Amino acid sequence: MSRAPEAPERPRAVARTSLPGNPLAPGAARRFVRTALAEWTELALPGAEFITDLLVADAMVVVSELVTNAVVHAGTDVELLCRLGRCSEDCPAAAAMDSPADSGTAGIVRAAASHEGSGGGSGVGSGIGSDVGSGEGSGNDFRTGHGPDSGVLVIEVSDHHPARAVHEDGAERPYDTGEYGRGLHLVSALSDAWGITYRTGVKTVWAHLPVDGTASAEEEAEPEAYDGEHALRRGQRAAEILAPAPRRGAQDQDWRSRGVLSFLAEASDLLAGQLDEDLVAALTGQLLVPRLADWCAVWLEDEAPGRSDGGVVGGPRLARVWHGSENRIEELRRLLEKDPPELPESDRAGPVPVPWPAEALGARATDGSALAFRLIAGGRPLGTLVIGRAGQTRFPDEITGLVEDLSRRVALAIGAARQYARQATISRVLQRGLLPGAVAEIPGVRSALVYEPCDKGGPSGDFYDLFPAGDGRWCFALGDVQGKGPEAAVVIGLARPWLRLLAREGYEVPDVLDRLNQLLLDDATEAADAAARALVSAGGTGLADEGPQTRFLSLLYGELVPFDGGVHCTVASAGHPLPLLLQPSGEVAEVAQPQTLLGVFEDASYLCGTFELRPGDSLLCVTDGVTERRSGHRQFDDDDGLAAALTGCAGLSAELIAERIRRLVHEFGGKPPEDDLALLVLQAE
Repeated sequence: MSRAPEAPERPRAVARTSLPGNPLAPGAARRFVRTALAEWTELALPGAEFITDLLVADAMVVVSELVTNAVVHAGTDVELLCRLGRCSEDCPAAAAMDSPADSGTAGIVRAAASHEGSGGGSGVGSGIGSDVGSGEGSGNDFRTGHGPDSGVLVIEVSDHHPARAVHEDGAERPYDTGEYGRGLHLVSALSDAWGITYRTGVKTVWAHLPVDGTASAEEEAEPEAYDGEHALRRGQRAAEILAPAPRRGAQDQDWRSRGVLSFLAEASDLLAGQLDEDLVAALTGQLLVPRLADWCAVWLEDEAPGRSDGGVVGGPRLARVWHGSENRIEELRRLLEKDPPELPESDRAGPVPVPWPAEALGARATDGSALAFRLIAGGRPLGTLVIGRAGQTRFPDEITGLVEDLSRRVALAIGAARQYARQATISRVLQRGLLPGAVAEIPGVRSALVYEPCDKGGPSGDFYDLFPAGDGRWCFALGDVQGKGPEAAVVIGLARPWLRLLAREGYEVPDVLDRLNQLLLDDATEAADAAARALVSAGGTGLADEGPQTRFLSLLYGELVPFDGGVHCTVASAGHPLPLLLQPSGEVAEVAQPQTLLGVFEDASYLCGTFELRPGDSLLCVTDGVTERRSGHRQFDDDDGLAAALTGCAGLSAELIAERIRRLVHEFGGKPPEDDLALLVLQAE
């Protein structure tokens, strides 16, 4: 007897992801949950029709709190799960109470409702487990204010550091113990129930957000609407979840009191990672319009070049104008540029009413309210934020307070961006002074250079030079200083000019290294003596026990003398990766011998090697950023990896050899290089 085929089970609204345990995890978690809710709405999954703006806002706050708690206190990777369902089937507490032993884990659940006598101060201790609840009854007590089949949005955040011991239900605990730690007050206030589930090696903090199971009046009124029309409505609703529309009327108060928490959290995430003040101003406009205002403008005070006190010159600059209607932006900008806001010094800390720009807003916005907020960070005025909203005589106090809070975050972001810009400018100027302005052209020799500092915002520890030394000689150098930043800049600023001076004075390659080694040792000793004298004069003790503070330098230095039929080359390596000679046949050989670093031993004596570059021969010089490029436990030059890579470059030009080695180094590891990278190719024509 044949059976009728069963109807396929509808997919459930479940989403899960893994997040790294770093400060970016809360923002990524909020984006993930918001996207999941939008997709469920668009797919019309069971329960998705009851997702409201208030539920979305509450979910943003809860997931932010739970993930932040896990990252800060546990420090491990975080597993996030979000699902829509009924309490009877999706409750972690119920599942654990039914059969904790059947799951194969030693599970204990401690749960509490957030209403009626719940311990609002209870919460996750130091992220390693604490009891939750108001106290009396079993630790497995689970209570909600809804029926067993009511809808809930379940958010679960798991970490892998449940180090705090879990007490048995009957164990007594003193009242003065720090067992409860920091309470998750927001989670307790917004969720219908929440708690912690302990399993072997995993701790899960979960929260239930009640889903209002009331169908919308629009759907009840039109039960026979076309499927295409329903799909269109679902798509529009999904778009509203991803990009909430401005709230007006009765929903304003609910959003201000609860949705602002997620708004400020997301705004802080967006602003904190920006290193350009104009981008901060642009993001500010998009955050405020249309959520809190119809339009906004951001003025920035321009800093005087070269001033370290943050002084300004030239007055304010209108950095950004944003309006809910894009065709009003340019006209509004022209009007605002003519009349920048002038705020009295006494009112710098609070909002100040400014004239309404009716001329630029059209007939539908002839009147309204506009407020200006000073952007101040560290006691320095950085600019002004102006917002406007048509059709009202004043902004509600809730909106004013929220924008004032946001303006402080904007000011801090602008201040951080300016500090970064100042440091980046100093570093660029310093870097230009430490490297040659141009690489010399050598008769009969083609050269190619790759130079990639790891830290784009600071001086690199690698340096290079290629310069004429007179009498038909050209010299080249490729060096790597111990460390990076200002300390490395000091050594490079000392070594590179002395290399040029000694070479142009006619010193041979070994003599140049001998004298540079002594120079570094003398400079380090003088620096240590000066530091000791300064410390003694300040009433401290001397540094006699520590000895001279050495500054290490690895250097590959050579001299080129072109002649008919080739180039005579003399080269010496001081603690540096050895240069490789590539012949047209593909044969590769080392052409120097390893010697000690510069700036370590006073009695060091350096030797050199000589050879000839014949037409088609190529000399490859690299820093340890090439040879020590890592992929797991392996390095690029293990088993003569660099020589093997160079062998495959036979027949290529100097530029192609440099680019191929650079590409192979980058492709060797899955992550970007963690060290400066420099390589020089010299090829006899």
